Amino acid sequence: MNNKAPKTAATQAAEFRTTFDKIKTEISRIMVGQEEVIDGVLTALMAGGHVLLEGVPGLGKTMLIRSLGEALDLKFSRIQFTPDMMPADIQGTSILVEKDRGGQEVRFREGPLVSSLVLADEINRATPKTQSALLEAMQEKQLTVGTRTIKLEEPYCVMATQNPIEQEGTYPLPEAQLDRFLFKLVVGYPTESEYHDILNRTTTSEQIEIQKVSTGSRINQLRNVVRSVPVPEHVQGYAIRLVMATQPGSEYAPSPVNEFVMLGSSPRGAQSLLLAGKVRALVAGRFAVSCDDVRDIAKSSLRHRIMVNFHGISEGITPDRLIEAVLSEVNQPNAPAVA
Repeated sequence: MNNKAPKTAATQAAEFRTTFDKIKTEISRIMVGQEEVIDGVLTALMAGGHVLLEGVPGLGKTMLIRSLGEALDLKFSRIQFTPDMMPADIQGTSILVEKDRGGQEVRFREGPLVSSLVLADEINRATPKTQSALLEAMQEKQLTVGTRTIKLEEPYCVMATQNPIEQEGTYPLPEAQLDRFLFKLVVGYPTESEYHDILNRTTTSEQIEIQKVSTGSRINQLRNVVRSVPVPEHVQGYAIRLVMATQPGSEYAPSPVNEFVMLGSSPRGAQSLLLAGKVRALVAGRFAVSCDDVRDIAKSSLRHRIMVNFHGISEGITPDRLIEAVLSEVNQPNAPAVA
């Protein structure tokens, strides 16, 4: 007979925050600054989603994700995308090998997508054909190679980096693939004081080793906790209206959206807002999502799901500016009064 009492919501939130902070602290031992980006990467991992990081080369995007892989006891792989890479290079392929007792046989060699944490480095340097090979893995958590289907073990997370699309040798990601990312995070330049810390850590003989502070099974447990966090009806309604407000012609769309947007967010944007909002609530020690949680992660959840039309591009309109217009137009509802 199991006499163990179920954990209270407060206990679950406290344990979640403890693990989240442990991982963040360990990553911050090697990463300087970029606190919002680290929070975003961990939020996507805990929510069970994939994340896309954009920034010019040299800002530490690859180091951040590699450090996360080292802090977790997960199978980790890195794919350095190049223009000549083919889908079989990342999915795997059948090869002819010599048998121990003579003769040959065909064996399947798994590609780097068969992992738990996949770093897809400079994803937009690959051709669209190779980029699209990620779709099944990201959405279905499986790979189909010929007649072989490979199930991918949870937790499974693709963390991709890309250079700004204006740079030479890059290809824009397909809209269907962008929509599979829970978050798109923008990595900016360090501050002056952060430059000093970076140089002090990287130009001396000091070596920083990341310690493993969590496991894959623990991440799966925390993902279940995230799913169990309740969302009040008025908060869910607010998330829905924010997503609808990015869609031109919607009753909630502000005039800049109707003028400059070709394609607004899909329903996955609303899913991202709620799942990430649940993580933010737990990190704050709460077991219920607020409208502020949803508002705070609106840009990360929606910026890659808004396509600006040609008129907007010519006017220098960005998705972030449109999201700001949406946030100012859609009012936060008040919580219902408690009887």
